[in-house]
Amino acid sequence: MRKTGRPFVGGRHYAVSSGHALASMVGARMLERGGNAVDAGVAAGIALNVLQPDFVTFGGVAPIIIYLAARREVVTISGVGWWPKAASIAYFREKAGGEIPPGVLRSLVPAAPDAWMTALQHFGTLTLAEVLAPSIELADRGFPTHNFQSTNLARWRDGFERWPSTRAVFLPHGRPPAPGEPFVAKDLARTRVRLVEGVVLHRGEGREGAIQAARDRFYRGDIAKTLVEFARDQGGVLDRDDLAEFAVTLDPPVSVEYRGVRVYGCGPWCQGPALLQALAILERFDLARVGHNTTDHLHLMAEALKLAFADRERYCGDPRFVDVPLDRLLSKEHAARCAEMIRMDRAWEGLPPVRPPVGRRAPAAAGGGSGPVEGGAAGDGSSMDTSYACAVDEAGNIFSATPSDTTYDTPLVPGLGFGISPRGMQSMLLDDHPNSLQPRKRPRLTPNPALAFRDGEPCLAIGTPGGDVQPQAMAQVMCNVVDFDMGPQEAVEAPRVATSAFPSTTWPQKYDPAGLKVEVGVEEEVRAALAARGHAIAVSAPADAWRMGGVCLIIRDPRTGLLLAGADPRRECYAVAW
Repeated sequence: MRKTGRPFVGGRHYAVSSGHALASMVGARMLERGGNAVDAGVAAGIALNVLQPDFVTFGGVAPIIIYLAARREVVTISGVGWWPKAASIAYFREKAGGEIPPGVLRSLVPAAPDAWMTALQHFGTLTLAEVLAPSIELADRGFPTHNFQSTNLARWRDGFERWPSTRAVFLPHGRPPAPGEPFVAKDLARTRVRLVEGVVLHRGEGREGAIQAARDRFYRGDIAKTLVEFARDQGGVLDRDDLAEFAVTLDPPVSVEYRGVRVYGCGPWCQGPALLQALAILERFDLARVGHNTTDHLHLMAEALKLAFADRERYCGDPRFVDVPLDRLLSKEHAARCAEMIRMDRAWEGLPPVRPPVGRRAPAAAGGGSGPVEGGAAGDGSSMDTSYACAVDEAGNIFSATPSDTTYDTPLVPGLGFGISPRGMQSMLLDDHPNSLQPRKRPRLTPNPALAFRDGEPCLAIGTPGGDVQPQAMAQVMCNVVDFDMGPQEAVEAPRVATSAFPSTTWPQKYDPAGLKVEVGVEEEVRAALAARGHAIAVSAPADAWRMGGVCLIIRDPRTGLLLAGADPRRECYAVAW
């Protein structure tokens, strides 16, 4: 095992890794109380709403993938809201000048509360009050502002200045709190107390019934009423039916096999299939022989990802609205065809012309609306960001979730302390596009948590923030583990690259056809050789390391049950184990 900047973290009983040390400790507290990995993961994810409120909001998104050891089953929870029924491309052309502007016009129905409560209700063991208690304390009493948070609040200060409700929380005393100063979110704490109050009133209905009562209060009761009134007051189109009729879905996962490891992800309502496709293409090449972070290795990584993103652009969207040919896209035959398109001497500039899978034509050119804008920065994470949490318990249950939604581009709801999911910014204003904006349609999410199995036994939970960088960072870390036999912390800390040779998922879909961001740890001669092959190299400065993701992972040895955890030092990520 090579030297790393973080200590080795491992245990026999449980492990939790997340975007913040306190969130990981919250998850560990649930396990110490006798809870399972789902209790721990939900508690840690909800704590991230408090601890990283610039990037994760309680009213946002929370895609989840879970392994249930007793049932030997993998399930996913969609965790993304839908557009209000009054929203349409025509509406945005008429009312917003063909833009998806900051504020409540980009708001979806909040999905995260339903996702957390659905996971807890169906697969957890603790009560909602037990799971919410640590995050209520963190929000009510405050916690020390961390360096990353303080820097981000200053970076997007203009966004927080737009709305009085947001300014009051994020810019107390007229400025962002400095590292070490207390950060308090009283309204958010009170909202969670209200959910617990609903649970207490329905205690006689059992644990599951009480959780349902809390959910109903959010989506049909007084919280829903406040959300709709505020959205309407701000010029939005959200109504009570949009909330009352919404529910996350429990879906089977999608998967591919990568060198004997079965990798599971969420469906085409997120970019989970892009990660799986990239791995399927990379399997056609002997990366171990090529060598870690050599020119050929990083070139292959970038080109495989471009091919996966090309198919994402042409096919992937909400499967309730779009016929996504997943079986063909994830087939070994399609991976082989894609691999044949990779030239080792020259990079594709922009999206490669991937052959459409048999039986499904690619969408036609857009019929109006705004298209991608050239000039995006490679690996910049767009203007949307995220966090991540995973947990594994002694019984072998695994929880993996990527909660998200920023608060610098939408106002906090006064009295509630969270924003209404601005994830609508990941839809396209193109009439004939798989990710087009439509009433009650879900935008294609960037968050995409994953799990992996070896010989039929769970062996890995992984995820990261980073927008379009997410599947790129995850693929590189997984290859570090599988192809280069790295431990979790070493795999996470190894230098990475990120391509931007595709339209960004996030409005206004910037596009840098040859862009490749490369971290400073990649050798200079390798950077030069990549440039000679046509990659437009941008070296990632240390201050921008966070834009290359914040990967967290837990490796479980199927033979011994021992757990090894890694957490990315590019952000505030931290792992704990016992």
